[in-house]
Amino acid sequence: MNFLKKIVQKLRWIQLKKAQKRAFENEFNEFSSKSNRNFKLDFDDAIPYLNDKTSLTAFDAHYIYHPAWASRIVKEVNPPVHIDISSTLHFCTQLSAFIPVEFYDYRPAMLTLDNLKSLKADLTDLFFESNSIDCISCMHTIEHVGLGRYGDPIDPNGDIKAINELKRVVKPGGTLLFVTPVGKPKIVFNAHRIYGTNDIVQLFQGFSLRNFSLVKDNNEFVNNATVEQAYDENYGCGCFWFIKDK
Repeated sequence: MNFLKKIVQKLRWIQLKKAQKRAFENEFNEFSSKSNRNFKLDFDDAIPYLNDKTSLTAFDAHYIYHPAWASRIVKEVNPPVHIDISSTLHFCTQLSAFIPVEFYDYRPAMLTLDNLKSLKADLTDLFFESNSIDCISCMHTIEHVGLGRYGDPIDPNGDIKAINELKRVVKPGGTLLFVTPVGKPKIVFNAHRIYGTNDIVQLFQGFSLRNFSLVKDNNEFVNNATVEQAYDENYGCGCFWFIKDK
């Protein structure tokens, strides 16, 4: 067992109550007495996971729903290539199974999959030509720009610069999929910003809102929501499908 694994095991074991330890040991012994397969089984290798016996499977609603929302739209748009800027890697890697994808990040990811390019870009200074991209996404990213969390320069207006760059590179009539935390506006330094939905719409002047969908604080996903539905959220997930005006 490597050193890190031993530390994880000890920390988990220390945090358990006596009754939990006893229950875990009983389950281990029961499994051991019934096991007759060719696996090494040693209690020194055990790492207790005791919080997964739930009636329902938990999930991060923001990061389950927004890539699913975006994938359906990209399928509908069906561009020759999709450009993604710094969204979750689950999105670009899975989308590339069906459509060519170029993924760009301030901290490039070393991904090696066919149909997928993974390269470096600075969202506040994109190298794409103006009015050149058919379909682009930037999801759960803009709220971090300028806070320094990911090694980028401290800049209170970094998010505005990034939004202006996204607006610049989209073709007239082109699609921009934009996702960010929404609700009561505030900055949780240095984690993220939370935006008012009306503020986002105003920042994207020159674009029409084709669809707004929302993950609420209670994890409910509302497709075709109204921007007003997000006003009272504390940390909602706003999914904006913008079309650049011609």
